[in-house]
Amino acid sequence: MKAVIYARYSSDNQREESIEGQVRECLAFAERKGHTVIKTYADRALSGRKAENRPEFMQMIANSARGEFDAVIVWKIDRFSRNKYDSTRYKHTLYKNNVTLISATEPIDDTAEGQLMESIFEGFAEYYSKDLAQKTTRGMTENVLKGKFNGGPLIFGYVIDNDRKFQIDPDTAPVVEDIFNRYANGESIRSIIDDLQSKGLDNRGKPFSYNFINRMLKNRRYIGEYVFKDIVNTEAIPPIITEELFEKCQRRLEANKYKPASFRKVEDKYFLTGKIFCGCCGDTMSGVSGTGRNEIYRYYQCMTSKKHRCSKKIVQKDLIENVVTSAAMSVFKDKELIDRISDACYSLQNTESAELPALRKQLKQVNKEIDNVMNAIKAGIVTKTTKSTLENLEQEQEKLETAISLEKIRRPVISKEHIKAWLMKFSRTDLSNQEQKQRLIDVFVNSVHVYEDRVVVLLNYKDGEKCIHYSDSGGDEKKPDTPQECSTLVACGDPYGNRKWRVAFSNFLKIAENLVK
Repeated sequence: MKAVIYARYSSDNQREESIEGQVRECLAFAERKGHTVIKTYADRALSGRKAENRPEFMQMIANSARGEFDAVIVWKIDRFSRNKYDSTRYKHTLYKNNVTLISATEPIDDTAEGQLMESIFEGFAEYYSKDLAQKTTRGMTENVLKGKFNGGPLIFGYVIDNDRKFQIDPDTAPVVEDIFNRYANGESIRSIIDDLQSKGLDNRGKPFSYNFINRMLKNRRYIGEYVFKDIVNTEAIPPIITEELFEKCQRRLEANKYKPASFRKVEDKYFLTGKIFCGCCGDTMSGVSGTGRNEIYRYYQCMTSKKHRCSKKIVQKDLIENVVTSAAMSVFKDKELIDRISDACYSLQNTESAELPALRKQLKQVNKEIDNVMNAIKAGIVTKTTKSTLENLEQEQEKLETAISLEKIRRPVISKEHIKAWLMKFSRTDLSNQEQKQRLIDVFVNSVHVYEDRVVVLLNYKDGEKCIHYSDSGGDEKKPDTPQECSTLVACGDPYGNRKWRVAFSNFLKIAENLVK
C-alpha cells in the first residue's frame, strides 16, 4: 500500500517521543509490512485535543479524499487524536476515502479484539488528556498562589528571576509608567506610540502597536494583581504603577470606547461620552461634527440612527451639555438634599471593602486544599511532600486571614462635615473650565436619555431624576427654546428601572476618601 506517516508531539509533555523518533519507527514498520511511504505530516508542539488546531493533520485529512494514499501510519493511536469525538469523526472520514489508519506499535487489527483494543487506547488517550488538563490547572493555580510565573509571553516591564518570580525590569518599567501617566493626562495612544518610536524604543525588538498599548493599559498585573481563574494574588507581583493611576486610565478607556474612530482635537471634547443614550432605541449616542460656512457644528448622534434603524434626530452638543450641567448644578440649591447625600455617604462607610470578596475566595480555596490534605492523611496517604504542602497551605491561610482583617479596618471614617464640604466645592465649578466641567459630570451624572421632546437626566443619588422639556424654534436647531423642567413623577420614569444607588454612593465616597487623604 501507499502510505503517509502522521507524527505529533504536544506542548504539554516535551519528554514524549520526538517527531524524528516517531517517523523512524513508522518507517521501520512500513518496511516490514511492504508499504511505500510517500509523505510525512508532522505537527510540532500542538495538543491532540482539537484537530482543527493542527494544520498538518487537517491537510492530511483533506488530501485523503484525492486518492493519493491508502493508509495513515501513526506511532501510537493517541498521536492521531486524544479526543474521542474527533478520533471517531476523522477515522470515519478516512474510511469513506478508503484510507486505513494503522498504529505502528500497538496490536490493533480488523478483528473484533483489535477494534476493542483501539477503543481502549482511545479511551486512555482521552482520559490522559483530561487528567493532564486538570493537573495543569492545579499546577498553574499553585504557581499563582506562590507568585510564580505560569509561562506564556513575558509581560513588558518585568523579568523572571531564578525562582520563576516576577521582578521589575529597570530598563522597561519606566516606559510602562510613562505610558500610563501620559494616557491618564489626556494624550492619545497614537501620539504615545509616535513619540516612543521617535526615541527608538520598542517592544523587545518589535514596534509598539495600538493593540499592545491598549492591552497594557488594561493589564492589572501592573498594579500587582496576579489572576488565574478565580484566584487573585495581590502579593506576587511588585506593582509598577499605583491603583489610582490605573483606575484613572480605565475611566478614560471606558469613555473612549464609545467615541468614533476618527482622531479629535482637544477643542472637540464631548463631555457626555459614555453617559448619553437615545431615548427611542436605548443605544449610545456619540459625538459627531460637521462644517458649514467657516463654522464647525457639533452634535450627539444615536449610533443606531447612523445605520438608519432609528429615527432619532441629532441634538446639539452645547444645548444638551448645558441642560445636563444645569441639572447637576441645581443639586446645590437644595440644602436638605446635600445633607441627605452626606448622610448616605457617611453610612456607606460601614459596608465592606470591594477587596474582601476576592480575599475570601482565596481563603476558601486554601481551606479546601487543607481539607484535601487532611483527608489524604486520614486515609493513610502520606508522602515526603505532605508535611511541607500542609505547612505552606497553613501559612497561606494565615496570610489571607490577616489580609482580611487588615482590609476590614483599612479605610478611615470620613466625617459628615468633610463629605458635605467636599460636595459643596462643586457648587463653585467654573463651567468654562473643561476639566472642572468634566469632573462635575463624572461625579454627579449617572446617565442622560434624550427623547424627541425631552431630556431625562439621572443624577447619582436616589430619586435624582430630572426631566427637561425642550422644543425647536421655527425648526432651527441652532436656536432652541429655553428648556423647561417638568415633573419627573408625571412625565417619565427611569428608562432602565431601579438603579443600584449604593454604587453611586460608593463613587462619591471613593473620591471623597482620596480628597481627605
